[in-house]
Amino acid sequence: MISIVIPGYNSAKHLRQCLEAIYRQSYKDFEVIFIDNGSTDNTGSLVKSYPGINLIKNEANKGFCAALNQGIKRSRGWLILSLNSDVILDEHFLEEMKKAADGDVAALFCPKILNLDGSIIDSAGLQLSGFYRFFDRGSREYDIGQYDNKSNIFGPCAAAAVYKKEMLEDIKYNDEYFDEDFFFLGEDFDIAWRARRKNWKAVFVSSAICHHMRNSTNFNGKFRQYLSFRNRYFLLIKNLDFSIRYIVVFILYDMPRLIYMFFTNKYTLKALYEILKYTPGMLRKRNS
Repeated sequence: MISIVIPGYNSAKHLRQCLEAIYRQSYKDFEVIFIDNGSTDNTGSLVKSYPGINLIKNEANKGFCAALNQGIKRSRGWLILSLNSDVILDEHFLEEMKKAADGDVAALFCPKILNLDGSIIDSAGLQLSGFYRFFDRGSREYDIGQYDNKSNIFGPCAAAAVYKKEMLEDIKYNDEYFDEDFFFLGEDFDIAWRARRKNWKAVFVSSAICHHMRNSTNFNGKFRQYLSFRNRYFLLIKNLDFSIRYIVVFILYDMPRLIYMFFTNKYTLKALYEILKYTPGMLRKRNS
């Protein structure tokens, strides 16, 4: 069985398309778990109109990571699909993912995530640059099949990622699969990095296709920038083997970015405070 875990916050605008695509799948052995993260629109009533969905209702927005953890704990499948509520799966998506996972030594699987009209790549897998920058491979490129035969990736984008349940159990810390301190943004890089450190493999499955309307959340750009800035250091503190190389990266990349943030984003001091506050916990998780 594949367990499809969908966190949502005020998701009604796109959710029906997402759910209809799930129920059109050629592969039928799946369950759907929807976590309503304190929505104030009609998200909850829309989900209830699909009687087969397992609905978890939160009174407040606990964040993407906490919601995914709630869904995974309730799941019954050996494969977990984390799915954004604004992603539309092609008809054979689950069938292709199941085929890729059967007998493969990999445990993390990334589909080809395209924009809504299917012409431009949203993600063909996560990648890590020489400056320890995290990005989606192929993002904003026209899809001409340039990544179809390049399967090795750092990890999958959590907007539509398939994970083997045994891997999630292996890397979890205390009772968390996804690190809830991240809230959202960067959590998929973290889980991929933790998996790599335990020798789990990630692959790109070009035959599994879906479509994503990115940045449909209600958070403004400056708040997203603050989370991205803060969570970068959470990632590095937890996972990077520090060396002289990182000192060079800090001088050339991190320091200019920090100066820019000070003058352009009111959340910068909040981010720095939280990095210091959470560092002891991140180090404990690193060494677990």
